[in-house]
Amino acid sequence: MNISCTRHTLDNGLDVLLHEDHACPIVAVNLWYHVGSKNEQPGHTGFAHLFEHLMFEGSQHHDHGFFKPLQGAGATLNGSTNADRTNYWEVVPSGALELALWMESDRMGFLLPAQTEAKFTNQRDVVLNERRQNYENRPYGLAPMALLAALFPPEHPYHWTTIGNVADIEAVKLDEVRAFFRRYYHPANASIALAGDINPDAALALVNRYFGDIEAGERVDPIHVDAALSRDVRIQFEDRVELPRLYLAWITPAMFADDDADLDLATDLLANGKTSRLYRRLVFDERLATDVSASQNSREMMGYAQITATAAPGHTLAELEQVIFEEIARLADSGPTDEEIDRGRVQAETQFMFRLQTVGGFGGKSDQLNAYNVFLKDPAYFRKDLERYQACTKASLQAVVRRYLDPARRVTLSIVPHGRVQLAAPDSTTAVVS
Repeated sequence: MNISCTRHTLDNGLDVLLHEDHACPIVAVNLWYHVGSKNEQPGHTGFAHLFEHLMFEGSQHHDHGFFKPLQGAGATLNGSTNADRTNYWEVVPSGALELALWMESDRMGFLLPAQTEAKFTNQRDVVLNERRQNYENRPYGLAPMALLAALFPPEHPYHWTTIGNVADIEAVKLDEVRAFFRRYYHPANASIALAGDINPDAALALVNRYFGDIEAGERVDPIHVDAALSRDVRIQFEDRVELPRLYLAWITPAMFADDDADLDLATDLLANGKTSRLYRRLVFDERLATDVSASQNSREMMGYAQITATAAPGHTLAELEQVIFEEIARLADSGPTDEEIDRGRVQAETQFMFRLQTVGGFGGKSDQLNAYNVFLKDPAYFRKDLERYQACTKASLQAVVRRYLDPARRVTLSIVPHGRVQLAAPDSTTAVVS
């Protein structure tokens, strides 16, 4: 099981990944820039996400919206930014491949001449409104900001969220944004994957035609900054919510690192799905919570595991906290059952199969090839990735739970209704969220 592909590097440093699949007359064009919010600096956050917006506003040779011509050709398209990368993708009919490559290459090589103060101001306002909608005015929406700020020290690149801080977004100047673009959005810091109804030789020639003359740009050195928790950081804040919610978080290994896959399975069997241990106990049996979930949030430098539970009416976050740590201790002491391990492996393999069902979009074949290439320099890592999960054992899951889900080294965040601070987990101090 794998995603077959060939890898080429243009003279200017652009990596080109080609996957041939003639099942449907469509082609996925997937472009990754190895830049995210971790490449920003304290006081200058939100740049990478702002560029996700600006890249759709027109470039020198197509100074209009990016969506209309591609959608007119039958394409679907989108983009996203996270802490570690920015991606843009189109899924086009085979005959529209050249159009998609022309437009992607124009905004890579010729975005800045079309950037005006009016466009910049407009998209900055759009981002501020998005922040209000998705974080400030959404119930529990500020939780990610509070968690990351508590998990990582102020100078750490994971201390802030991708959306950025309000003061930073309001203060940013067009010249700063232009400098950020020149530093990161160029062929030497990018990888493009074409998957679908292509002739590989012809497709490579097209990529070289449209991207080959773009100036390479300077190589971007990898970033690695360590962080660690030495105590239980207990914070709370009031929000416009009906029920209190508890968040527990721990610093964990980076994506693809040792123990990352084991923590994926461990958090799944703890609190994902109605068969998970915490759902059965907190929601179904004892009815202490209305919901519970868990995840291993893998990132390039390091990750963080998180468990979230909302208290049912009449119950406290202290009750939830006690049960959660009882179940963590039980898993660490006795380990998972054979049935739990088998179910976790099957669920992991199922997710891998879902990725193979489409050539494009978020998580499709082209996106997966770029992920492996950008983070591992190995686009053919699919089989090895799956093998990480198949290799998990009772002993390895026990070991990661003991090592990483330590009650003495975590962040405990309570979000409670306004005026009901007494519902927060005991000994919590007020969080500062920006």
